[in-house]
Amino acid sequence: MNEFLLEYYNTITFCVEILAAVTGLLLYNKYKQTAAKYFIWFLVYLSVCEFLASYVHYINNDGFLSFLEGTVFTRNFWWSTLFWKIGAIMFFSFYYNNILTNVRFKRIVKYCGYSFLAFSIIYIFLNWDDYFIRFFPIIDVLGAIIIFLSTIFYFFETLQSDKILMFYKSLNFYISAAIFIWWLIITPLVFYDIYMTNRDWNFIFLRWQIYLFANILMYLTFTFALIWCKPEND
Repeated sequence: MNEFLLEYYNTITFCVEILAAVTGLLLYNKYKQTAAKYFIWFLVYLSVCEFLASYVHYINNDGFLSFLEGTVFTRNFWWSTLFWKIGAIMFFSFYYNNILTNVRFKRIVKYCGYSFLAFSIIYIFLNWDDYFIRFFPIIDVLGAIIIFLSTIFYFFETLQSDKILMFYKSLNFYISAAIFIWWLIITPLVFYDIYMTNRDWNFIFLRWQIYLFANILMYLTFTFALIWCKPEND
């Protein structure tokens, strides 16, 4: 299993990301009149960013990016923090601000997103050297709180409206359920990232297994939902 993870972890993750993004693009006309079009472009954004994150594989062994060896860009913590841990949270803050109908909920999500972005920028600036060598647990936890807050608001609105009658046909329901479960599974791992820096391979392999399961579950849910669901007038 460990050898399999070493060999195919990145490939499998990238494949399920691409599957969701391509499915979204193929069905774009179906959703182009709804807020779901932003989610499709977000899936494309994730695929592109994940591909760019693989630049680290071309630094060692005289790769074409070998000139980066010995620089702060040897590892891609900085890029993952930027495009996923901050970028994804800002997207979902924007997305839920578009699909929620309760004005108070929309404002809370909106201002929480702005506050999170401001805090992240200041925190990274104050810990600039660490930005290139590790992830920041505080950013992960605050991001997870925004995700939980946004999805709970959505579920509450759904329960209070007629949408509950057809929730199983709602793309936004599957998106909300998938990201809620993903962040619920992944967030506790940030408190154990010290074992990553200490190269504890037992923890690293366990972490990869959890991430792989969570990623496959989330992106396949997105793919299924894009195919199965009907467009909503948000």
